[in-house]
Amino acid sequence: MFIVCGEALFDVFEAGQTPSGLAFDGRIGGSPFNVALGLARLQQPVGFLGGISTGFAGERLMRALADEGIATGCVARTDAPTTLSLVGVDARGVPSYAFYGHGAADRQLLPAHLAAVPARARAFHFGSYAMVVEPVGSTQRALVEREHARSVIAYDPNIRVNVEPDLDRWRETLRWMLPRTHLLKVSDEDLGLLYPGRSIEHFAAEALAAGTPWVVVTRGGEGAVGVTARDTVRMPPQPVEVVDTVGAGDTFQAALLTWLAETGRLTPQAIAALDAAAQTQALGFAARAAALTCGRRGADLPRRAELG
Repeated sequence: MFIVCGEALFDVFEAGQTPSGLAFDGRIGGSPFNVALGLARLQQPVGFLGGISTGFAGERLMRALADEGIATGCVARTDAPTTLSLVGVDARGVPSYAFYGHGAADRQLLPAHLAAVPARARAFHFGSYAMVVEPVGSTQRALVEREHARSVIAYDPNIRVNVEPDLDRWRETLRWMLPRTHLLKVSDEDLGLLYPGRSIEHFAAEALAAGTPWVVVTRGGEGAVGVTARDTVRMPPQPVEVVDTVGAGDTFQAALLTWLAETGRLTPQAIAALDAAAQTQALGFAARAAALTCGRRGADLPRRAELG
């Protein structure tokens, strides 16, 4: 069973003016929520570990998890509010963002909540801002420390500077995770933020030396690169008429994890033994899945039957 750790929130888009103010359109979001959604739609058993409010917005998040078949047994319910990410567009069409998350439910995951993690879980995904804010960040680190020697740890930094603008905090978290992570998926955009001017090859070599056996760098329209101690594999982009790229990276990660599960490689030892042919298959499967998401509006992640 997979456990996806992190935040589920609402992206709230300005939907025009009303006689008395503004109209808003709230959409369920959060990178970890999307990864859990992707795994469920790819027919993988998955549960969500995170703090969710007992308020009406939290109830909607819980219903979304249940509707998609994502287990909620280790969700921590709290009366703290639900995080909101507000997105508006000015008269020139330029978006602006406001983030309301201080003290919100997704930050309130505590060490005591880890007792609810099912013993059968052997693969964990971490990522986004829940790793760099407190107290949830320390709680997730405690889980990584507990599990990394026996379970697969997947990590996607998925940097959000509107939540935590201190890039040193993101760098420190990544450095801490490298010796404990078996699959690191990171975008070239995030690498550019963290390490300007550093090449993918240079970063991957440092990550491998630190203890991460498989590094995957997604490059948007340029494809993806997978690196192990044995091989470097470059995957060209999939042809697709892009509608938007929302959720593409989360789709890619969910698909990589699904491929590992479906091919019997969801163990730290098997990941460390991946050869070039296996990497090519994995990256191709993930690229096809991400292309489907890019061809649709919003984070509409694909289902297993769509991938053949």
